[in-house]
Amino acid sequence: MELLERARELSIYTAYNINVDAIVYLKGEHITKLVNEFGENAIRKRMDEYPREVSEPLDFVARLILALKTGKPMAVPLVNEELHTWFDSHFKYDVERMGGQAGIISNLLASLDFRRVIVYSPTMAEKQARMFVDRPNLHYPVVEGSRLVFKHPYDAYRENDPIKINRIFEFRKGTRFKLGNELIEVPFSGRFILSSRFESIKIETRDELRPFLPEIGEMVDGAILSGYQGIKLRYSDGKDANHYLKRAKEDIMLLKRNKNVRVHLEFASIQNRELRKKVIYNLFPLVDSVGMDESEIAHVLNALGYPELADRIFTYNRIEDTVLGGKILIDEMNLEVLQIHTIYYIMYITHKDNPLSEEELRSSLEVATTLAAARAKLGGIRRPEDFREGLTVPYNERGEFVKLRFEEAKRRTREYKVVIIPTRLVKNPVSTVGLGDTISAGAFTSYLAMLREKGCFV
Repeated sequence: MELLERARELSIYTAYNINVDAIVYLKGEHITKLVNEFGENAIRKRMDEYPREVSEPLDFVARLILALKTGKPMAVPLVNEELHTWFDSHFKYDVERMGGQAGIISNLLASLDFRRVIVYSPTMAEKQARMFVDRPNLHYPVVEGSRLVFKHPYDAYRENDPIKINRIFEFRKGTRFKLGNELIEVPFSGRFILSSRFESIKIETRDELRPFLPEIGEMVDGAILSGYQGIKLRYSDGKDANHYLKRAKEDIMLLKRNKNVRVHLEFASIQNRELRKKVIYNLFPLVDSVGMDESEIAHVLNALGYPELADRIFTYNRIEDTVLGGKILIDEMNLEVLQIHTIYYIMYITHKDNPLSEEELRSSLEVATTLAAARAKLGGIRRPEDFREGLTVPYNERGEFVKLRFEEAKRRTREYKVVIIPTRLVKNPVSTVGLGDTISAGAFTSYLAMLREKGCFV
């Protein structure tokens, strides 16, 4: 709790993706109805084809059942805007709430009473604005005349702005259903995210705000950027991914122009390999910190030209392979720190000359997993005292195994600092949405707090 209190003295800027999460708590009967509607043969055929985006309902059913069979969280883009009607007719949403990495992180940090939280998205519809917490430390930047002013998001919404809705299907360990003669039992709790990817939602800083990014950079200690998975390869107006990635690079450099602002990029699943590669090579070298899960580091390594290592991580989930992949990533992308979060452990990989000791890095990860445990147990974090609920959650049952495998992997890491801790795992979480974002925000801000105390900021 002490380290979190020190982190709460920070000011943080976070952008770009906010959306409404429409959540369905999946039951066996939901799946059975879908199987009956589309038929076993059609579903199995589409599962073998492994659609990387959803353009028709069968794509969705195939990828959903793949997620349920493995029990692993997955995110797949919805590219057909006309399917809204089909989903709304097939599912009743149990919860509608704030979604998107920037939205979740800004509400989290504001609720924890951080000194100042500036959240930015190029769109701000009224329904979306109402989902931000009502806290005086939460601000949205607005240009009025030629001046930069800050308002609560609800006071800054625009009448005609589009809204992005992501559908999240939460599933529980032990859920059973039949696919033909095969009885499937879900091995782990998790979620399947269907992310809306439409041209109306851009990942960029609007032109009127861009000149003020250096001023915003001077006001904050760190920036957490996310949402680049929403960039499209090509747009109907002739622009392409290169156009928006060029702007994204310029935005990072503008934030850093007048102050040594540490920038964290929260990476999320990008199904298209070409776009994934563009995001990695354009943005990773400009940021200080990157956060991702074990599936995402495998995707990144595949894009960097390490398909065998990526396949090993996908297939076996061995800690030593993840450590090797992390070392490759921080070297090739010149990162200061890489944070990897999985169901059973969280890991930092840095170079040996990182100013924080291994014990300090470990304490940062402890803040991260405790915050995530509190969110999973309570369904959300609404005040700083909620952190204590996470301390009541035990480390997962594989904790000792994680430590043993880590000690074996660590023998090959003399030029690096590699720290790993088991996660605190809630057996019956209220929700799993946003746990990765909570881990990354807790880790990055506590890391920043210790760097600042050591005088590592200019």
